Amino acid sequence: MFLRMLEYKLMFLGKQFLKIDKWFPSSKTCSKCGNVKEELKLSERSYKCEFCGIEIDRDYNGALNIKNIGKEMLKY
Repeated sequence: MFLRMLEYKLMFLGKQFLKIDKWFPSSKTCSKCGNVKEELKLSERSYKCEFCGIEIDRDYNGALNIKNIGKEMLKY
């Protein structure tokens, strides 16, 4: 219900509503190199990539990935 209301309000304001797949591993994907971790426990609050070495807050990393997916969706 919330998403439908949000979509309506955005359309009313001339904005776009984009929705990514709920199973997209936003927290497990490195926002710098794209490497996907097999396992990331919920108790782990920071993300450290074994490939490029970036160390970043887990939620911030997930938000960057969602933003980047949204940008890609706008291209098409």
